This record gives sequence, C-alpha cells and structure tokens, in this order.
Amino acid sequence: MAVSIRGRALVVPIVQGGMGIGVSLERLAGAVAANGGMGTLSAAFCGFREPDFRENSREANLRALARQISKAKELARGAGLVAVNVMVAAAQYADSVRTALRSGVDAVVCGAGLPRDLPALAVESENDSAALAPVVSGGRTAALICRLWDRRYGRVPDFVVLEGPLAGGHLGFSPEEAREAQAGRPRPLSALLSEVLEALAPYREKYGRDIPVFVAGGVRNGGEMRRYMDQGAAGAQFATRFIATEECDASPAYKQALLNARREDITIVQSPVGMPGRALRSPLIRRVEEGVQPKITRCDRCLAACDCKTAPYCISKALIAAVEGDWENGLFFCGANAGEVSRLSTVREQMDQIMNERRTAP
Repeated sequence: MAVSIRGRALVVPIVQGGMGIGVSLERLAGAVAANGGMGTLSAAFCGFREPDFRENSREANLRALARQISKAKELARGAGLVAVNVMVAAAQYADSVRTALRSGVDAVVCGAGLPRDLPALAVESENDSAALAPVVSGGRTAALICRLWDRRYGRVPDFVVLEGPLAGGHLGFSPEEAREAQAGRPRPLSALLSEVLEALAPYREKYGRDIPVFVAGGVRNGGEMRRYMDQGAAGAQFATRFIATEECDASPAYKQALLNARREDITIVQSPVGMPGRALRSPLIRRVEEGVQPKITRCDRCLAACDCKTAPYCISKALIAAVEGDWENGLFFCGANAGEVSRLSTVREQMDQIMNERRTAP
C-alpha cells in the first residue's frame, strides 16, 4: 500500500537517509527515487567539488545543490520522491532550504536541531507543494514541533523521521544514551515509535490526515521494517546499507572502509556540532581520543555554533576526507549495524531485498 505524502504516492515505503558530506548526492538519491522510494541528498557542504569552493564556499554549495536536485529528479523519472536533508545546525541552513525549495525538491527533511521556522521558509520560497519533515528522537520532540508549527503556521509536518540511538552520524541523544546503545543496551525503537504516534495523534485528528512516521536507526532489514509497520510506522529509513552500492556518491575507498568494518570498529565520537555521533574508529578518531590531533588552521564556518578554537577537529574537512577515501584523516559516519554490510551491490538489489524480507517475514 502506497504512503501518501502531501498528495504524492510513495509506492515503496523506503526512505534513504541523507548522508554528508557528499555520500548521498544526485546519483544515490536519484537511483532510490527511480526505484519508487524517497532518495535524499545531503545539503551539507555539497559544493565541495566546485572549482571555486575554497574561495566561495557559500555560493558553491547553493549552486551545486540546485544542480544536484535537478539531476536527481531527472534520474528519478517521476517514480519516487527526491528529498534534501538540511541540518538546522548548519550555517547555511536557511539558504539551503530556500534553494532546495526553489529548485523543486519534493521534500525537505531537517535534523541536528529543531526546525522551528521551516514552514516560514517554505512560504517565503513560494513552494507549497514540497513536504516538510523533522527528524525526531522521541515523542517529546515530535509534540514540540507539532505544537510550534500548529500555533505559528497553521500546519503540521507532512511526515516524520524517527531516528533511534543506533543510527549513524549525529544523534539526538545524550552521549551517555549513545554509549549505552553502542554497548548493546539501546532504548527500544518500538517504545520510541509508540511515543511519537501518541504525540502525533491529536494533530492527525485536528488536521484530518495522516502524518506518516518512518523509523530509522538500527533497522536491519525488511522483516524489522514490517514489524514496525505493524506497530503503526509507514515504513523505514535506511542509510548505511546504501553506502555499499554502485550508485552511492562516495569514493570506492569509502565503500571499502565500510565493507572492511567489524562491529568493534564502530564507536561514539565527539562532534563539533555539539552532539554525539557514531562512526568508524579511524586514525583521526584515535588521534582525537589521544589528544594529539593537530589544531584547526582554517575555518569555513560550516556550523553556526562551532568554535574552531576549541573544536577537536574540523568536521567539514574530516567528512570531505572520508568521502574521498582518506582513511587517515576521514570521519566515516555509519550506523551501529555497519559490520553486517559485507558486499557491494546496487540500489535496486538493496531495495528488492528489503521488500522481499518484508513480504516473507513471519
């Protein structure tokens, strides 16, 4: 059964999570959408390959984002939806949202902070057709965003991504909760889903429509997706497993680093964003842990709240190094189950496998 998102049918209940810098751009997002799912580009410093990026990073990022959305939609051929993930903590948050909306993106998904003003940015951009969605970590956050948007803008999210503590990248949980999850004692995603569904219920009733919830973070396969769907989820978001695909925009060396990873290679890291994150324990992370990582010598102000004088490392430089396959200096974000990814495949194969697992799950 298709999921309705702002008047558009998502035939396959799979969302590909946004991964930056440069891991999910037009090739990956377009391929996922072409196969009926929601493919998500990451807006984070997406212009890092532009020739004038070092001199003009802000303009380069927005120019690249518009081009990447256009290309992803071309690859999608109208089959699925093309979304953009924008971090609220990013210095270019508002400009990235405006650019995405004016470029005709189907959905804007915002995490790493509360997107309090996202509906206002949509009105300003004169794009009333795009879906707007927050990434939440539980019922409390979902209720807060719904209350704010309802009171200020007379609307509620078009869908919600519920990201549990086993997700990759930045986490909406405390460092203690993230470490507990890494040690095998996560707060159950099913409990968080119940909280979110309860928080959304009054707003579903008030607006007379569904607010689909996609669960994310530690969803291993289609069988688990089906169990969450039986509980009320509309589908699931997957990210790490899409890195090991031919269409992923990361370098072959990044993909190989993921394929080489074992569970014990995954750790909780300190991020300059101010949130804990989950990544492979690369030499960069070891140097940070040992206090020998060199000081930051150049700051591009990618994060609104980052202080380059106290930050343990430059996150944009580390993420660019990773996507280019620099194991020594890269920050390789990944989910808690990254060690289970064992072979390179295609987006079509991954999505078919998930849907087959869903159909055959007991």
